[in-house]
Amino acid sequence: MDKQQPNFAMASNDPELSDLSNDPQPGDLIEIFRPAYQHWALYLGDGYIINLTPVDESQAAAMSSVKSVFSRKAVVRMQLLKDVVGNDSYRINNKYDDNHTPLPICEIIQRAQVLIDQEVSYDLLGSNCEHFVTLLRYGEGVSEQASRAIGAISLVTAAASAFSALGLINTRSRNRPF
Repeated sequence: MDKQQPNFAMASNDPELSDLSNDPQPGDLIEIFRPAYQHWALYLGDGYIINLTPVDESQAAAMSSVKSVFSRKAVVRMQLLKDVVGNDSYRINNKYDDNHTPLPICEIIQRAQVLIDQEVSYDLLGSNCEHFVTLLRYGEGVSEQASRAIGAISLVTAAASAFSALGLINTRSRNRPF
């Protein structure tokens, strides 16, 4: 897949929209574009994916809920890709393949199947859906999305600290008796 032109698709059974070169293959990472974030899944084959969903929501509600990013626990589910994508768009995005070697497909699928219906810890910054699927594919959890969020939080924290320090210095300067 050409990294310069991502392949965006809508979930569809329409044969005219289906292109064999763009069909996901077992072990592929699937990036699903939600209104406020990207959700990640791993393609198992035959139209099924494995992904994380919130523990306390029905399967239908969990698929598009922003609440899922604030949850502390998740359930590993095997679901149809078209059902999880719904009206959103998705793309096959094995973006870490240049820096990480994918495990053999049979091992990826085997690791995934063992986890189906298991409850796992979830943390937006340290153990999210992207970490989960990259751990299955590469044996290492990676999340560019989380790294960007951590960077933004660090920047805001540094800026707040700087402004706080400047305010303290400025206040001390004004309170000098001389």
